[in-house]
Amino acid sequence: MPPYEEFIEAIKPLWDTHMLTNMGTYHRQLEKELAAFLDVPEISLTVNGHMALELAIQSFDFPEGSEIITTPFTFISTTHAIVRNKLNPVFCDVKKSDGTIDETKIEELITEKTVAILPVHVYGNFCNVEEIQRIADKYNLKVIYDAAHAFGETYNGKGIGNYGDASIFSFHATKVYNTIEGGAVVCKNHEKYERLKDLKNFGIRGEELVASVGANAKMNEFCAIMGLLNLKYVDDVIATRKEKFEEYMAGLAGQKAISFFDFSKVSQRNYAYFPILINKHSKVSRDEIYDRLRDEGYHARKYFYPLTSDQACFKNKYIKNDLDVARKLAKQILLLPIYDTLELSDIDKMSDILTKAIG
Repeated sequence: MPPYEEFIEAIKPLWDTHMLTNMGTYHRQLEKELAAFLDVPEISLTVNGHMALELAIQSFDFPEGSEIITTPFTFISTTHAIVRNKLNPVFCDVKKSDGTIDETKIEELITEKTVAILPVHVYGNFCNVEEIQRIADKYNLKVIYDAAHAFGETYNGKGIGNYGDASIFSFHATKVYNTIEGGAVVCKNHEKYERLKDLKNFGIRGEELVASVGANAKMNEFCAIMGLLNLKYVDDVIATRKEKFEEYMAGLAGQKAISFFDFSKVSQRNYAYFPILINKHSKVSRDEIYDRLRDEGYHARKYFYPLTSDQACFKNKYIKNDLDVARKLAKQILLLPIYDTLELSDIDKMSDILTKAIG
């Protein structure tokens, strides 16, 4: 969060204008500044990251009952967005090396009903964007990236939001960069921007014209102001998080029972998460380590467990594919706390708890 006094001063004009929402001055300013920061053509702000994904999918007008190939190793929102658009998720296994969708297994899942691929940049670790695009071009499919974990990251000198037909970001309070609640869709052109504007504002084009059916998914001015202020500090926040990340790595170096993902593709990281994998060399299970940390007041997360495909709302409803790697990762994964105000002494204590637990 920005300094309290700075936020209070920034929102004062709202009491003069009474312009609290409906894509006002700060909403438009934030769209402009974020497009520049993320190095993307255009960006459409939404009330949250989930609605950004729902509307991004909806903007392509896929026929009801079509299939979207996606990953089960993600937050439940990714799958909900597909299903709530009356489309069917087809779950593809992931890679052990980085947790992203296994591009070598995508083609075998394509049918006459397939319309898109929806990969996730897991923990800010990038998918194989070149190979995914090759497959999409070959079969005339759309590619929509869930980039909720990848804010501010770059690949091959470009902002990660430039890849695919659309990408979405989340600005939830738990992210590296937040607008309290919020999200955005990266647009390739102004025509897509206008389509998203209709979808997030009831299709209203004027006082007496509603041109299409839409929802209410606009970001309000308070959130936009929070976003503008936080954007000023985000580079410093990422630099501080990097220090925390490196402290963890130093404390856990050489531990045979802990494995790490490969982040080699990421040119510029945001250090949003610190994921570890508890492997077969550990003397105790992942769940036991999770409990020991919690007993000491440290709240790690088994993120993502269970897989979205195995959740009660989706289990046994969709096409069953080989998800062995994803299920194995889900049983091993543990995300340790990381944020810019986390004390190094707490990181050292967590590292010590882990080291003693795993043996």
